[in-house]
Amino acid sequence: MDQSRMKQGRKKYPPALKPDQEGGRQRFPFVSRSFFPSVFTVMNMVSGYMSIVMSGEGSFMAASWFIILATFFDTIDGFVARVINGTSDFGVELDSLSDLVSFGAAPAYLVYKFGLEGMWGIGGVALSALLMVGSGLRLARFNISMIGYSKESFSGLPTPAQALTIAGFVLWMQNEQFFGLDVMPPVLSVLTVVLALLMVSRVNYDALPKPTLDLIRRHPFQVALYALALFCVLVFQTKAFFLAMLLYILLGILRSLTFSFRQWIA
Repeated sequence: MDQSRMKQGRKKYPPALKPDQEGGRQRFPFVSRSFFPSVFTVMNMVSGYMSIVMSGEGSFMAASWFIILATFFDTIDGFVARVINGTSDFGVELDSLSDLVSFGAAPAYLVYKFGLEGMWGIGGVALSALLMVGSGLRLARFNISMIGYSKESFSGLPTPAQALTIAGFVLWMQNEQFFGLDVMPPVLSVLTVVLALLMVSRVNYDALPKPTLDLIRRHPFQVALYALALFCVLVFQTKAFFLAMLLYILLGILRSLTFSFRQWIA
C-alpha cells in the first residue's frame, strides 16, 4: 500500500485551523455546543485534583469543600448540556473520567490522609482504595446501561453521594472531635467499606428531585424530607450535612428492603 493511501486511511482529528470556503485564509472552526458543558466538567475534574492536593497538605476542610464544589460543577454541566442541547459522546466520557477523579480518587485519598494513614502495613491504602475501585465499577456499570435510561433513580449509591458523605463526615469531625484519635480508624474503615459496597450494590436510590408542583403533588412525603434535610443543613451546617447524606443512604436501603420483601411475599 502506498503512502498516499495510508494517509487517507489514517484516522484524522479535527484541525485547530481549517480553510474557509474560498480555500484561502484559515480560520478557527466553529465551537460545538458540547464545549460549554465540557468547561464545567473540566472544572469538576480540577476541583477533584485540588481536593487531592489539599489532602496531601493536611488541609482536610479545604479538601472536603473542593469535593463539594466538584459536585456543584457536576450538576451544572448536565444542566447546561440539557438547556443548550449540547450532549455528546465526548461529554459523557469526559464526565465519567472527571467523576472518577473527583468522587473516586479525591475522597479515597482524603480518607487515607485523614484517618487511615497510620494503620499497620498497607491496611490504610487497601481500605481507602475501595472507594476508588467502587467508584470506577459504579461508573462503568452506569455507562453501559445508559441506553433507555431514565434519571429518576439509580442502581447503587451514586458516586457523588458517596463523596459528599465522606466530605460531610470530615467537615463534621474537623469542627467537633466526636471520635477520638484511637477510634477514628475503625470508624472510617467501616464507613469506607459500607460506602464501597453500596456503590456496587443493587440498592435503588432516587435522583435529586427537581422542585416542581407536579413532584410535590405526586411525592409530598419525599419532598418534605428533602426540605427538612435542607433546613437542617442550613441551621446545623456540617453535622447536619453528614446526617442528611446518611439519611439519604438509609432511605435507599429501607426502600429496597421493603420492595424485596413485597416481592418475596407476593
